[in-house]
Amino acid sequence: MKPQYVYRWVNNHGLIRAAKQVKLRRGDLFARLNGGPEGIENPYALIEELRGAGGLHRVPPVWVTFDHDLCREILRDNRFGTGMPNVLRLPDKAQRALERWPVPPNPVDPPSMLMIDQPEHTRMRKPVAAAFTPRAVARLRDRVTTVTDELLAALPDNGPADLVTEFAAQVPIAIISEMLGFPDADREMFLHWGDDISPLLDLGISWQAHSRAMESSERVHRYLLDHIERLRAEPGDDILSSLVTAGELSTYELCASATLLMGAGFETTVNLIGKGIIWLLNHPDQLDRLRAEPDLWPNAVEEILRIDAPVQTTARTARTDLEIAGRRLRAGSTVVLSLAGANRDPAVFPDPARFDITRENAKNHLGFSSGIHVCLGAGLARMEAVHALRALLETFPDLRLTAPPTRRPLFTLHGYSHLPVHTGPRVRTRV
Repeated sequence: MKPQYVYRWVNNHGLIRAAKQVKLRRGDLFARLNGGPEGIENPYALIEELRGAGGLHRVPPVWVTFDHDLCREILRDNRFGTGMPNVLRLPDKAQRALERWPVPPNPVDPPSMLMIDQPEHTRMRKPVAAAFTPRAVARLRDRVTTVTDELLAALPDNGPADLVTEFAAQVPIAIISEMLGFPDADREMFLHWGDDISPLLDLGISWQAHSRAMESSERVHRYLLDHIERLRAEPGDDILSSLVTAGELSTYELCASATLLMGAGFETTVNLIGKGIIWLLNHPDQLDRLRAEPDLWPNAVEEILRIDAPVQTTARTARTDLEIAGRRLRAGSTVVLSLAGANRDPAVFPDPARFDITRENAKNHLGFSSGIHVCLGAGLARMEAVHALRALLETFPDLRLTAPPTRRPLFTLHGYSHLPVHTGPRVRTRV
């Protein structure tokens, strides 16, 4: 049991978990949203209760907002930075001792791009960004088509399937693995590691979940160290090879970037595709409209992102004493930004609980965040989702659920772990 892991869990999760359990017993709405089964099964009912008149609310020990414009403002305000809430402050001597035992690269610790500010953020992001320009994403279209067609061909004709494990998870993991130069045979291993590590984005997770995440982070780190050495000797035509040969990032930073790309390139998209299947099957009128007017597919994906955000929350920390939305915040104050709440703000999206693939301003959602930390892979995720959903539902027009889908036990990365269906007869069509 490494001391830095114990401290991290106590500071980032243990104390928060204990406080959350007390609040849950009292019926606290915010604790129910971020720590109870309702927050996983139906967060939107709780969000509407918490929204109130909008603005910024004090929910000790943090602030929270469900307001679209305020979320967007804070995400773009350089007075706010990233960082986890600092619940427990160790004496300086103990803090320095822990820093000598760094944790393996993971999404919630620097130098992960999610957790660093300017100017380090630009230094880390700029070398990676070239792989996600519109032109670069367009070049991946044929590969996305090929991967999707192969997965659809493997699904049973008129038989049972799990559309998360057999389809929604496989499309993005295949593409991001290829972009990073990983062998196809390692995809399932990455999916397993991702399941272990993704709870780190929640607050108040159990010691067992945290230990699994750290153990898998160590395995990913060892894998990446070996992979990077191979790429130094024999670079390929992939983004990680480009980063390795450029020499702008240290080995640890290369591992951190690759770890984040693995997670970000997979987690958002698998949740987006899974949710898209559910929303369209549950709204056959909207699916019929798409079949009649396939040009609406890109806007349909924006509406799915808006109405049921794959990433529900993020947070920012005040870097200085400041005033915003009529509230005075001290330096170090944490503001929880409900992206899911922002995307259903009635001041921006009329009748926000209505699923409407023709909604004119659907693209104004904050599903990919905003500001300097806007998702690098947003264009790729959109393209993957449009093609995967359209191809699936045109290949299997009689697709139907056979049981309620199973939610992932996560609050921040919101989606499904299993989606049981009967495919129905296969239709030979080309998208």
